[in-house]
Amino acid sequence: MLPPLVRKSWRDDRRAVLGWAVGVTLFTLIYGGFYKQFKGAAELKQQALPKGMLDFLGVADMVSPAGYLQASIFSLLGPLLTLVCTITLMARTIPRPEEDGGMELLLTVPVSRIRFAWQRLAAAGAVATGVAALPGIVLLFVVPGSGMDIALAKVAAASTGLIALTWCFGGIAFLVGAISGRRATVLAVTGALAVATYMAHVISAMTGGWHWLRWLSPFYYFIGTDPLHTGWHPAQLLTLVAIGVLTTIAGVILFDRRDVGV
Repeated sequence: MLPPLVRKSWRDDRRAVLGWAVGVTLFTLIYGGFYKQFKGAAELKQQALPKGMLDFLGVADMVSPAGYLQASIFSLLGPLLTLVCTITLMARTIPRPEEDGGMELLLTVPVSRIRFAWQRLAAAGAVATGVAALPGIVLLFVVPGSGMDIALAKVAAASTGLIALTWCFGGIAFLVGAISGRRATVLAVTGALAVATYMAHVISAMTGGWHWLRWLSPFYYFIGTDPLHTGWHPAQLLTLVAIGVLTTIAGVILFDRRDVGV
């Protein structure tokens, strides 16, 4: 049986979770399912856009199935949707009850602070993982039916990378929330870090002198290895997971030691 705090978290967030799940599913269905219809427009867009803009978007081509999926789903919009969902959920684990004055009531549950943090984290993490997995699940059905000539194993590799990216920033968001206890701080700090590291990834690909910046960006470990063309890269995926795990553990420890406002 699931712990009571996990059930309560899911019950409180059920409408938001349903909205994110439906939104991400429809987004993937529209862009993935209409590849043949969008292919002509994508080819025109590729011819019209300057090479610098294509480099900024992180796509070498927008016509091939792999290039199209990267440009439409995995390069910018897909990560944006899943990361906003994840950061929002993590901002609700500890900061929301602390700001709303409900932390005192929740901490009366006969569990330690550490178990409280892990249960709240497990609830948010499971939902964030499920939402991040939706593009990959949908594409496993859509790709064969839309005539895309791309191996499903490579789609699975990119989809797994999106989940790993979600865990990475989810751990960072949880750590910020555990330290600050403020939702605005979680959204501002984690959002700014996501934008900064995305820009570092883009700049490293566009400018040779800044090539070293890619090692500082989680987006490089996610999509910089071009999994839709090259397949699986376990070391990069494990790096993202390791960041998520370490920041999560740090967040639990620091929350246990912090003077919590109630």
